[in-house]
Amino acid sequence: MPNLDVSELNTVLAVLGAFILLYGIISVLIKSRWFLGEALPAVVIGIILGPIAAKFLDSSRWGSAAEGQTSDITLGMARVVIGVQLVIAGFQLPAKYNLHRWKEMALCLLPIMTIMWLCTTLCLLASVPNITLLAALVIGSCVTCTDPILSQAIAKGPFADKFVPRHLREIISSEAGANDGFGFPFLMLAVYLIRHADVPGAGVHSTGTVHERAAQLVTRAGDVGRLGGGVGVALKNWFVETWLYIVLMSVVIGAIVGYGSCLALKFALRRKWVDSESYLLYPTAIGLWLVGICGMLGTDDLLACFVAGNAMNWDGEYLAETLERHDEVNSCMDVLLNFGGFMYIGTIIPWSEFHQPETTGLTYGRLIGLGVLVLLFRRIPAIFMSYKFMPKVVKDWKEAMFMGYFGPIGIGAVFYVEHTRHLFPELGEGDAEETNLVRVMIPVVYWLVLFSIVVHGLSIPSLNMIYNYYGVKPIVEDAVELPRKSMRAPTPVNAAVGDRDTFIAYNRFSRPVFDNAHLPVANDKQMYASDSDENFQKTRVGKRYSRAMV
Repeated sequence: MPNLDVSELNTVLAVLGAFILLYGIISVLIKSRWFLGEALPAVVIGIILGPIAAKFLDSSRWGSAAEGQTSDITLGMARVVIGVQLVIAGFQLPAKYNLHRWKEMALCLLPIMTIMWLCTTLCLLASVPNITLLAALVIGSCVTCTDPILSQAIAKGPFADKFVPRHLREIISSEAGANDGFGFPFLMLAVYLIRHADVPGAGVHSTGTVHERAAQLVTRAGDVGRLGGGVGVALKNWFVETWLYIVLMSVVIGAIVGYGSCLALKFALRRKWVDSESYLLYPTAIGLWLVGICGMLGTDDLLACFVAGNAMNWDGEYLAETLERHDEVNSCMDVLLNFGGFMYIGTIIPWSEFHQPETTGLTYGRLIGLGVLVLLFRRIPAIFMSYKFMPKVVKDWKEAMFMGYFGPIGIGAVFYVEHTRHLFPELGEGDAEETNLVRVMIPVVYWLVLFSIVVHGLSIPSLNMIYNYYGVKPIVEDAVELPRKSMRAPTPVNAAVGDRDTFIAYNRFSRPVFDNAHLPVANDKQMYASDSDENFQKTRVGKRYSRAMV
């Protein structure tokens, strides 16, 4: 006998499937004409269908409906979504990109991130009451990193194809991928300074062996608290546990897995053992595997995933092969993860905690002011102070302003704040400083995530309208002939119809090798540098041929 089964699983699948279907019908309008991308519409749908409104999606009711399970679900979701997309972002950069641009990357990951961290901390101290400097440093570290997912949409989206030069897109993509995993040193420095501060009662949980004390890093409540020891102990543990174990081991694991995959795939390709589906799904598989392995080891899975993506395309062969196979698999994985991840974030936004003047002191006015301060002072000053030291990737103040403004806060911040929950006692079980930090960090970080998604999500269509009004011309460099897979396929942004079977596209992001003179094109077809320049030379890259500008 038929019966209704309105379970949580069926509801989630129905809602997600319906959104993807409806979005897909007008996807060209949303992405290529309105320039809205996936994040903002998905978050809006999550808010509408979440507990605050329609109540169709509520993670607290999923599975066994255990108390506090939303935090664990959120942390797991963020790790998977970011990890897979960081591998994809890593291999889509040119071969040895981070080796060629090591000075610029070092500048972005050390002085620029440090300035961003300190500026964000000052914004928090000016806007959020009842928090100490160290607590502000903890919260600031959660939102210091530029979100790799939203940044990839800015660096590789239709607007960037039209108006953002390749050198700027590449550094934005690479910086966002690396600094999201590089946020642990900033977070753990503030955590260790709080944990090892010499305050009354410190050290009551510090008995036991070294291994037992190390286990306190990942346990909760009564096993995590003040350990005492002072600044010296904090700095020692920060260097040994964070830099040597979490960061360095993640880089080594990512490099071994990524380059090992590169060699294994070459071996399999020579013998024609690997089919196209498996070949193109390799980045997704690497991302999932590294998230699991690094999670078990307690290292930085995000950094390992980005390093693995870079190592996988170290010689440019993997990206070149995916271009020859007209890869749509990885872009589809990106879209699917974005839909699910950002819709889920829309459902868990803690609206009730945004206005609590009696407890946290937070109000909507304070949070709006915080959002504006962070937007203006978190990243823009750091980029303006340093852009003249990296002239190869940031040519002038206009490009510096673009790079500084578009440093979005997204799922990466959600990951860090949910991870930070595990580093402090449960609410009410620590001292006043820890309690105030634990109470306020969730609403502050989620507010900044929501603020950034909305502001940056609407900034791209606004900027496009401004460019159109002032007659700014799209970039017409590095033209490449793309196959036209169907007569009903829409013309790509910043492209023109070539003939019946091709489009001529300009300023494409992907290039397997660093030198513009070695841009491979499948099937030995022409790559035009501009509409008027016909001076070409034929170049051999591995087993592929291309035509590149002299």
